[in-house]
Amino acid sequence: MSDVSFPASRRLDFTAIGRLCIDLNANEINRPMEETMTFTKYVGGSPANITIGMSRLGMKTAFIGKIANDQMGRFIHGYLENNGINTSNVVTDDTGAVTGLAFTEIKSPTDCSILMYRDHVADLKLQPREVQEQLIADSRVLLISGTALAQSPSREAVFQALAYASRHGAVIVFDLDYRPYTWTSPEETAVYYNLAAEKCDIILGTREEFDMMETFDHNPEHSDLLTAQKWFDFTAKIVVIKHGKQGSIAYTREGLAHRAASYPAQVVKTFGAGDSYAAGFLYGLMQGWSIERSMGYGSAAACIVISSHSCSDAMPTVEQVNDYIERCNRGEITVS
Repeated sequence: MSDVSFPASRRLDFTAIGRLCIDLNANEINRPMEETMTFTKYVGGSPANITIGMSRLGMKTAFIGKIANDQMGRFIHGYLENNGINTSNVVTDDTGAVTGLAFTEIKSPTDCSILMYRDHVADLKLQPREVQEQLIADSRVLLISGTALAQSPSREAVFQALAYASRHGAVIVFDLDYRPYTWTSPEETAVYYNLAAEKCDIILGTREEFDMMETFDHNPEHSDLLTAQKWFDFTAKIVVIKHGKQGSIAYTREGLAHRAASYPAQVVKTFGAGDSYAAGFLYGLMQGWSIERSMGYGSAAACIVISSHSCSDAMPTVEQVNDYIERCNRGEITVS
């Protein structure tokens, strides 16, 4: 069992706030962006992907965000609806803002990059007054992601959502999701990330993202334990620090470090792994599983997504994750 106690019997299991955008994934893989001619369109944005992942795993989900009043915005709205996600707090922008675009380059299974277009995007126009308190009160979990803190008014909207979640006892999850191109400076980033993290029960991020948060801290050895202990002085109960291929470490208030076995994958691309991991990990915790089992489930979900061309479309069901784990245990899936 984990140290996190989720409220029981609420209308919604999981609600996220933040980025809704379009992923345009390269069809011609194993070549640079300059030589890529065609792309396939998917819904993207880390909090959106995690919500889609949770919905595919059978959770009752909702999203709080803002979309552009254009064809891309309508595509996003329809996709969320078709995946069973409550869109009652997905607001349509009326200022002429556009939908953010992420073009992905797949040079090789280990060499992938993203070219982002994030100027005047609708998701960063979400107003604090547009966040529905009742939706958060009806949710067992609220997930925020770091990109939504990058600009006002979205930044204030997130802090308002945090206040509602705290008021109504929802478990608050922070997916660090650091994208430097949306921020003015590392100092600004560190300050707002830290202010948000102080209010969160579960924090998930890469070692590099935590390094950014420690711009004003003293952790020259980049100690994971020192990083985690800082947040246990606030409200955090679990801090997950991801180290890529080396796997993840989850720290709890007792000072315990939890690891889980990793699974092999036929890797197509690397992006999307963190979102599917988060969905699988949080799903496990919400089932009352141990941290190790939840981490393993997240790892298996991540392997499925990085073995696919898409992120959102590839988010697996419970049956698919269970089948993948069983096939790995039988030795039917190996590293490509």
